[in-house]
Amino acid sequence: MRSRGLWMLFVAALAGLASVVLAARWMQGQGGDRGRIAVANADIELGGRISSEMIRMTDWPQASVPHGAFSDAVPLEGRVVLVALQRGEPLTEARLAPVGSKGGLSAVVPEGKRAMTVRVNDVVGVAGFALPGTYVDVMVNTQEEGGQRSDRDRSISKIVLERILVLAAAQEADRDSTKPKVVNAVTLELTPRDAEVLDLARSVGTLSLVLRNPTDPLSTPTVGATTSELLGPARAEAPAPPPVVPAVAPAVRRSPPRTLTPASAPAPRVATVAAPRTCVEIVRGLSKVTECF
Repeated sequence: MRSRGLWMLFVAALAGLASVVLAARWMQGQGGDRGRIAVANADIELGGRISSEMIRMTDWPQASVPHGAFSDAVPLEGRVVLVALQRGEPLTEARLAPVGSKGGLSAVVPEGKRAMTVRVNDVVGVAGFALPGTYVDVMVNTQEEGGQRSDRDRSISKIVLERILVLAAAQEADRDSTKPKVVNAVTLELTPRDAEVLDLARSVGTLSLVLRNPTDPLSTPTVGATTSELLGPARAEAPAPPPVVPAVAPAVRRSPPRTLTPASAPAPRVATVAAPRTCVEIVRGLSKVTECF
């Protein structure tokens, strides 16, 4: 019985080993031929220049090789990456700047676009949430031209640029960070026309950044908000009172003068002169009285 049990254990181990070998061969058959491609040997930040220490060659299933992958590490030395790469990610042509590009933010700016920096603070910069890779609208607060209104009534706030990509916050261009960071300047990706509008806007008023959802591509034209719209229509002034026209006295009919006779003539008035009075001040206890006689 003991030998029979050992024999069954040996057969089970042999069957398990055969299963492992067959499974490995099946997986190799599913993967097909394998090749070698270049991958990142370390984390590479956006705009970084690739050195030989940042590249390693690794085996990769031939059927799954990414388009534009490199089978040789030599052409990659000195190239600049357009996106941040993590260790083990394949290096492809689409992730690299053109040959001869310098490192830094300039290599990240697409063809036909420009990079422009504006000054911000903790409020203008949306409390530090205007991070590289996010999209913002640019709003300006200024004074309308012309009109007879006061300077306060002429104030207007209006969105002048929509869905602008933030390239960098201060000197940081890493788009993988999601932690808010308050900075004093942000760099925006603009068309030449947008750059002109932004430069004019910051010279005529104060700028504010409005954070928006990166998946929202819709544009919403606005006419701007004014002080009169914010506070409502001005109260009508009280009408001025009508001018006072002096009344014209009615004509008085004059009767002919009467001849006064000595009997009807009024007696002449005799001026009465008051006799001088003598006043004495009398003090009784705590009271004081003045007596005149």
